[in-house]
Amino acid sequence: MEKENLSYEDAMKRLDEIITILENNKATLDESIKLYQEGVELAAYCDSQLKNVEDRVAKIFNGTAFVDMEDDQNGNNYE
Repeated sequence: MEKENLSYEDAMKRLDEIITILENNKATLDESIKLYQEGVELAAYCDSQLKNVEDRVAKIFNGTAFVDMEDDQNGNNYE
């Protein structure tokens, strides 16, 4: 499965399919090993995609003028 053009949602859907097949013993031993390997690769891909999104959200958040409620720029403490 080509991961470069794979959306996060499609990767998760395929991962769910693999889990269902493996949980229901619907594959031979050789197929199970291949599916397991694909699942591990998909899980790593999804994890990478989530980390990228987290980084993007952090950059967006840090680029705004939100006031830290514990201690703002004037030294006011809101706790």
